[in-house]
Order: sequence, then structure tokens, then C-alpha cells
Amino acid sequence: MHESPLLKIAVVGPESTGKSTMAKILAEHFQTVCVPEYARYYCQNLNNQYTLQDEVNMYYGQIALEESLIPLANNNLIIADTTIMTIKIWSDHLFGHTPEEVVNEIMQRQYDFYLLMDIDLPWEDDPLRDFPEKRPHFLDIWERELNSLNANYTLISGQGKQRATNGVAAIQSFLASHLH
Repeated sequence: MHESPLLKIAVVGPESTGKSTMAKILAEHFQTVCVPEYARYYCQNLNNQYTLQDEVNMYYGQIALEESLIPLANNNLIIADTTIMTIKIWSDHLFGHTPEEVVNEIMQRQYDFYLLMDIDLPWEDDPLRDFPEKRPHFLDIWERELNSLNANYTLISGQGKQRATNGVAAIQSFLASHLH
């Protein structure tokens, strides 16, 4: 059992901004668990043809994955490579709305701190990525969604090692302010 409450940190943002890399670096640095993005596994065989039901399935998968990894967290900290907010952003974009159960869960399932990854990295092609030209649009949407939750977040920029350093520093600063 944890003596103090578990702090949940989420790495979020548009496509191809280094979220998975950052989440792994942070989990290693803070010696805890990284919750991977369930959608990456789910979408591998969909050939970018998503239905709203697929989005709902990914929502349930992401929650189940996170819940199953919470008991493995160390140092009262868990790092999530994205959140179910991604489901809302994609559902709104692709289908014009998000199922109410997803919206309601987003309100309930808060994270203590978010790293919003900036779009200052070059686009890297990946079969699971769709919209290279829309990264500024999606960055705006992420900021709007985080602000609507009154989320505590920091925009993380920088190339290579500097980006990782900036991410670690942002969490150290959050932890220092949280402990005092």
C-alpha cells in the first residue's frame, strides 16, 4: 500500500511529438512504470480505418491498461504515455462527437500533471500517423482541452537530449512544488 497518494503524470500532445520516447525516459529516470498507449497496439491491423466503436474499444483498453499497471508503480509516481483525452480528440475530429461515457470519464480521471509535447520536432512517418499538416491545429486543441479541465501542464520543447532534460526538469519542479 502507498503511504502517500499516487501521483499520475501524463505525456500528451499531437502526433509525432516524442510522447512515447519521453514517457519511457521519464519512467526510467523516476524508476517507475510507464503506461503505454493502448491504441498503438489496437490500431496496428486497422489500416487507419477507424470506427467510433474502435475509439470506444481503445478507451476501455487504455483504462484497463492503466488500472492494471498502477499496482506496479514505484515512488508514488506513474507515467502515462497519453490519456483517454486522445480518444475524445480523435472522436471529435473523425466523427464530430465523443460518446458521453468517454467525456464523463475524462472529467473523473484526472492526472496531477501533464507534459504537453510541442510540435517543434520534425514529423516522422509512421503507419499509425495521419495528419502531418494538422499538428498546429491539434496542439491548439490539446491546450483547449487541458485548460477546460483546469489541468496543471507544461509545454515541453527542445530537440534530442534537451527535450528529455526539459521533461525531467518539469516533473522535478512539479514534485518539488507538490511536496511543499
